[in-house]
Amino acid sequence: MLKRLQSIRYQFIRMNLYMIYFSLLLISLVLFFTYSVIQPEWLTIEGIFLFLGTMALVMTPVGLLVMYKKGGEFKDRLHAYSIYISTLSEGKYGAKLILKDHNDELDTLGTELNDLARKLKGQVKSLERLAEEKSEFAKQAHMAATIEERQRLARDLHDAVSQQLFALTMMSEATAKIIDQHPKQAKEQVEEIASMSLQAQNEMRALLLHLRPVHLSGETLEEGIQRLIEELKKRCHVEFHLDIEESIDLSQAKEEHIFRMVQEALSNILRHANASNIVLRIKEKDNIYIYISDDGEGFDVNQQLDRGASYGLRTMKERCEEIGGTFRIKSKQGEGTYLDMRIPK
Repeated sequence: MLKRLQSIRYQFIRMNLYMIYFSLLLISLVLFFTYSVIQPEWLTIEGIFLFLGTMALVMTPVGLLVMYKKGGEFKDRLHAYSIYISTLSEGKYGAKLILKDHNDELDTLGTELNDLARKLKGQVKSLERLAEEKSEFAKQAHMAATIEERQRLARDLHDAVSQQLFALTMMSEATAKIIDQHPKQAKEQVEEIASMSLQAQNEMRALLLHLRPVHLSGETLEEGIQRLIEELKKRCHVEFHLDIEESIDLSQAKEEHIFRMVQEALSNILRHANASNIVLRIKEKDNIYIYISDDGEGFDVNQQLDRGASYGLRTMKERCEEIGGTFRIKSKQGEGTYLDMRIPK
């Protein structure tokens, strides 16, 4: 109740009452001065009190009614401005504040807010173009890195796996020759061959892991994330709960950024959260809504930022802001972590 009495509408009403009673005070001073000094025959003390009482009885309810209505109109206009600012903070820069031609300072402020929204929308478009150009440069760099990686893998295959296979071949041939005359020695060599085979297999798996793509590789965002989740299920015992809307219409650069943000978020959870369940939702409404949560150990967000141990979080936040989005994170020790990202379409 006290908060309501401090609202704009009731401030208008109080201000009007102050003006009414201050005006009556000035009028009463003039009348009493006239009655005392000039003493006209038509002015009596009873007439003065009757006039003042009548004015108070008439002006108070009329003033209250008028200022209650005007205060309500002013409050509604401020509320519309507040909703519009909240809409802009959510990344909906295409929204427009409708003005009603009052031609006052609030209309001037509304015009400036509309201009600001248009500028922000233009800046988001510029960021999208920069992201597209960055994506093209990244592709060129990726091609160069791919050639270099292939050369490195060829050297590794030659230096490690190829030599191990050659050694296995030589040992197999030698074992076959002595298996009848020296079965004990042959058995030892067979065990060594098995050990070398396992070592070669592990070496090959490690090399193949480098060849697995960490980008969408021509897939849709949904397909890329599904493939990523299937890969993670093979390596960890975590329950994934997915709710990804199909056929989300996004540019290639935005899809790539979103995929990498999801990948980074899941990587952080698997490495640090010790979680049993991970929830991932991607929905398309006015914006693209991305929600990721886990039931892990959680952490103090401010403390992690102060310690500088939030490289992954900073990377996700920077990627999100590069495409005009907003990034929010909530976490508490023992209660898991919640990521909320909103990307403008």
